[in-house]
Amino acid sequence: VGTTAGRRTARRLDAKKISTREVPVVFESPVASGLLGHFVAAVSGASLYRKQSFLLDSLETRVFPEFVRIDETPHLRRGLASTAFDNEGVETHPRAVVEQGVVKGYFLGSYAARKLGMHSTGNAGGSHNLAMRSTGETFEQLLKNMGRGLLVTDLLGHGTNMVTGDYSRGAAGFWVEDGELAFPVHEVTVAGNLKQMFLSLAAVADDALPRTSRQTGSILIDSMTVAGE
Repeated sequence: VGTTAGRRTARRLDAKKISTREVPVVFESPVASGLLGHFVAAVSGASLYRKQSFLLDSLETRVFPEFVRIDETPHLRRGLASTAFDNEGVETHPRAVVEQGVVKGYFLGSYAARKLGMHSTGNAGGSHNLAMRSTGETFEQLLKNMGRGLLVTDLLGHGTNMVTGDYSRGAAGFWVEDGELAFPVHEVTVAGNLKQMFLSLAAVADDALPRTSRQTGSILIDSMTVAGE
């Protein structure tokens, strides 16, 4: 852990700003899980019945490319969010939340379910061990596929509007040229709209971290606005 931390810190020395541009963006695995969290929030009961979500009425609607699948596995052995029952005592079941890019289920407790005229999904208290399936690339292959763009390793601020899906976060990371890290970057903003970002998802690497209950590898988004100098 110490060696990894030291190496990551040293390679961030002498970071630069870049000019504003539209480029592909890779979200490294630890920050990519935040995108999965935004999806969960958008299809959770409280946001839906209050009509405070950019994914209203998205059940059986395509919100990701066809290759995307997100599974919920509440009975995963030693999973960080494993449970046989939710906070209300409702039994949990493994399921595909997203299949072939299509939303197959919401995250509902009993109160939200009644407000929506639906049934509880056993998610009072949150989701249980979500995992977005990889498209098979390694992290290095993901950078090669991107070619030229920004690798985001850190995000700052909370510039996400869950009603409209507008997304704007301070970021730091690395500029990538010809699939290789060129130089560290800081004091930039990555911006887009979550609905379009989900549809523009191009690949998911195989480097998901096991120490979280929302697992996804690094994610490549085809195009975002990177605002700098």
